[in-house]
Amino acid sequence: MMCKTIDTPNTVRRNARAKLAAVAAWLFGAVALLPAEPVLAHGLAPAARDNAVPAVAPPTSKHPWGRDYFPNVELTTHEGATVRLYDDLLKGKSVAINVMFTACNDECPMETARMVQVKQLLGDRVGKDIFFYSITLDPERDTPEALKAYAKKFNTGPGWLFLTGKPADLKLIVRKLGLSKGSKADSKDDHSASLMIGNEPTGQWMRNSALDNPDFLEVTIRNFLGWKDVTPAKSYAEARPLDLDRGQYLFQSLCIACHTVGQGDKIGPDLLGVTTRRERSWLTRYITAPDALRNAGDPIATALFAKYKNVPMPNLRLASDEVAAVLSYLEKQKSPPDKQAGKTSASARKTP
Repeated sequence: MMCKTIDTPNTVRRNARAKLAAVAAWLFGAVALLPAEPVLAHGLAPAARDNAVPAVAPPTSKHPWGRDYFPNVELTTHEGATVRLYDDLLKGKSVAINVMFTACNDECPMETARMVQVKQLLGDRVGKDIFFYSITLDPERDTPEALKAYAKKFNTGPGWLFLTGKPADLKLIVRKLGLSKGSKADSKDDHSASLMIGNEPTGQWMRNSALDNPDFLEVTIRNFLGWKDVTPAKSYAEARPLDLDRGQYLFQSLCIACHTVGQGDKIGPDLLGVTTRRERSWLTRYITAPDALRNAGDPIATALFAKYKNVPMPNLRLASDEVAAVLSYLEKQKSPPDKQAGKTSASARKTP
């Protein structure tokens, strides 16, 4: 026989309080999951801006990725100025940050060349609406003087700082920025070819490949930071059919940051007519493993390295068929329309 429990007044009150507490907790959790109104650079949501009352003791940061997250360590710029990471470089700013070192023979030169292209596309916004920072992983070698010489080689220009500091501080910064591979903790090679884009006032950060297409990176940065493009966009109807052979695609993806074809020297030599100036077997070996030829003392590779300000051509780790495709593309290239047929550029003729 089952007995029915009779609730006393005290039991009813306890149950009611428990239900109210449960509902309140659920509502609190639901509110916490709702998307917050965007926070502007000066720290107030649009609706609250006009009626805002100054806080007596504002928090150190409105999001987890502010003063309390980034170490406010001292760094030295390539101009010799002493700055603090958070107070001087991040606070209230939008930034694009990568890591590198001047003696890098791998991805760093190409990363820097790519960032130069992105900087050119962003125009006068760099140094005003966004700031570029390159942090060295080799502070013993990369003195401010060495970083300044490196910046000059790539013609980086204003709005871009190259930074060095204490080894322990630099490792901490790289780890905090999420630019460390984590596989070689004590090595200069412990970094990814990444470009970290950040908007410190809103606490929004985004990581991209620093080797990506510069036009794509420029559009990505503009969209991420909410910049409106006032230039009327062209209609898709005006687009020409896309007709890229494999060699052209590889050249435009990997080589065009440092080389031109018939437009003069860039960071590296103009490649117009290179397949007639060099033996194909040598070109194949050099494109496949330029570092190996330099280390072996190859006279042409050594001369090129010296002529182009000791900026090494990186090993792109291309497969043999990819190298062949690039060379076939270069073989087909002719002088631009404004040059005489069959005449190479002056810089190309002087290339060792």
